[in-house]
Amino acid sequence: MPPTAVGTRKAGFYRHDLDGLRGVAIALVAVFHVWFGKVSGGVDVFLVLSGFFFGGKLLRNALTPGTTLNPGREVVRLVRRLLPALVVVLAASAVLTILIQPETRWETFADQSLASLGYYQNWELAGSASNYLRAGEAVSPLQHIWSMSVQGQFYIAFLVLVVLCTALLRKPFGKRLRIFFVVLLTALTIASFVYAIIAHNADQATAYYNSFARAWELLVGALAGAVVGYVRCPMWVRTLLAIVGLAAIFACGWVIDGVNEFPGPWALVPVGATVLMILAAANRQADPHTRGRIPVPSRVLAWRPLVTLGSMAYSLYLWHWPLLIFWLSYTGKTAVNFAEGAAVLAVSGVLAYLTMRFIEEPLRYRAPATRPDAHRVGLWTRLRRPTMVLGSTVVLLGVALTATSFTWREHVMLQRTDGKELAGLSARDYPGAKALLEDAKVPRVPMRPTVLEAAKDLPVSTDDGCISDFKNGAVINCTYGDKDATRTIALAGGSHAEHWITALDLLGRMHNFKVVTYLKMGCPLSTEKKPLVMGSNKPYPQCYDWVQDAMAKIIEDRPDYVFTTSTRPWNIKPGDVMPGTYVGIWQQFADAGIPVLAMRDTPWMVKNTKPFIPKECLADGGDDESCSVKRSVVLAPRNPTLDFTARFPNLKPLDMSDAVCRRTVCRSAEGNVLLYHDSHHFTTTYMRTMAPELGRQIAAATGWW
Repeated sequence: MPPTAVGTRKAGFYRHDLDGLRGVAIALVAVFHVWFGKVSGGVDVFLVLSGFFFGGKLLRNALTPGTTLNPGREVVRLVRRLLPALVVVLAASAVLTILIQPETRWETFADQSLASLGYYQNWELAGSASNYLRAGEAVSPLQHIWSMSVQGQFYIAFLVLVVLCTALLRKPFGKRLRIFFVVLLTALTIASFVYAIIAHNADQATAYYNSFARAWELLVGALAGAVVGYVRCPMWVRTLLAIVGLAAIFACGWVIDGVNEFPGPWALVPVGATVLMILAAANRQADPHTRGRIPVPSRVLAWRPLVTLGSMAYSLYLWHWPLLIFWLSYTGKTAVNFAEGAAVLAVSGVLAYLTMRFIEEPLRYRAPATRPDAHRVGLWTRLRRPTMVLGSTVVLLGVALTATSFTWREHVMLQRTDGKELAGLSARDYPGAKALLEDAKVPRVPMRPTVLEAAKDLPVSTDDGCISDFKNGAVINCTYGDKDATRTIALAGGSHAEHWITALDLLGRMHNFKVVTYLKMGCPLSTEKKPLVMGSNKPYPQCYDWVQDAMAKIIEDRPDYVFTTSTRPWNIKPGDVMPGTYVGIWQQFADAGIPVLAMRDTPWMVKNTKPFIPKECLADGGDDESCSVKRSVVLAPRNPTLDFTARFPNLKPLDMSDAVCRRTVCRSAEGNVLLYHDSHHFTTTYMRTMAPELGRQIAAATGWW
């Protein structure tokens, strides 16, 4: 029997150069996150290596005659390997969330803690990415755990696949079982890659977290594990592969916008580069005569400091992101300078080492025989009892974290259940907009909705499913107000048109007109051929198609009036503006003889060009004054719609700015009522208080009452 190869363990297939590559990948991930706010491609390297190590090991066991696969044992190993460090980081993050972040973010943290522990965090984030009402939320300190969830789901699915195929096909296929697995994995990889391209083109933000769109990266690693032992090529070829692969990995973060391009075709760069690194030193497993002869880049990666960093990669990945986010939340900054970033990385490194050394390693091994230093049985025996205590502590910590998360969610749900009476609040105690418009007396009572109630204080049309989401291209019509009336107002556009449904519904029932909805999230009526999602500036091609369909439907239905927004905030300077792409819409309505109730858009709350969420400011100890913005920042001195009324007599300008802002400031609450449930959508409760003034303006524009 030949001696064990350099860089392998006695299991026969361990690669220290790939441990070093993992160290390089985590360094790139952390550095790009901390200082550049970019995706480095390092996570994609992790995914491929995870598929290679885990998938390759399972396949080798499956293809070894006489070997019995024990799925239960594999699951236990995964739990021992992955959960302890995760539980510790989640617990620490929970404490920091309570100490640093406002109460309004605790529910999201609780949801994502449970998602992280249950390994479905990627789907939780995919849902958030596609939810327009959550688009303004702060970045989560647990956002990075999406990749851990993808890997966990892959491990279980791949384990089931290999166990079933081995049980059913090992005897009939015999030595051809390897060929079967190669063909199967190739087919699954191609299918996942094609799906990733389709999902990327349809909705990149959600595809980024989609397990099926990411599966091909892990499958490529598993496929490499199935064939790597049969790869033979000259040293100069392997050296070239290593140089090209390593260079591509280092360059990926600089030349590719991974946040917007992954998991589409550009992800082939880090994935392909990792496969090149796997193949570069493949000969040392395949041919005993070439063991020890590995390319220089692979030899460098096997350097002990890089291998050590690679062994810390999991813990370092878990720690660095929450520490960065909590520091930014604590300081109120949007980025760190060099010294702050270095401090975050240093603390992350220390915590990662301690986590690896005193939590991961003691709990990963069950008995002396499984330890690399098994000959030191005496020491290990003395350590077993403390290890049992440590394991029990981690389990209790996980149970406590789960229970706390569920308890907080129940508390918030109870608060919101009590909030159903918001529709019946006393107008005397909660005058809302009347405090600005009529100088109504404002008694000393608690603000409603509370900061916890606000997130669910939404228009009825949202709850009824009467607004198309980002993926739905259908024009959905729902009817509100007096449903039997002959007079009709078409409510059309995005969510900033939608939140007026509360007041329009009340007015319609009072003054005998019906309101028919034509709404799509984040999609105001516009002739823009390449629209973007406001705030994130992500491409939104579905919006253009929907507007064409909605306009055709509105013109065909011929309502008495169309109610829609006529302005938007500037992206480059203070105030608001009527975009040039709205002009074509006014022309189409003018040609069809349909008048437009053109509502000036909601003031978008911003500070230092960044979205400002009043409820979070209030939850963090602020008041109506400190949690306010200057009116001149969010609104122009004059309604921009007025500049177009001479050209388009069908425009009937509506402006509710004085019901929202004072002469110089726009506050977070007026008349004991919270204005916004995020940074730019009114609460339904405040909208009710604006109904009388909106009715006065509509009456003046239409002459209906």
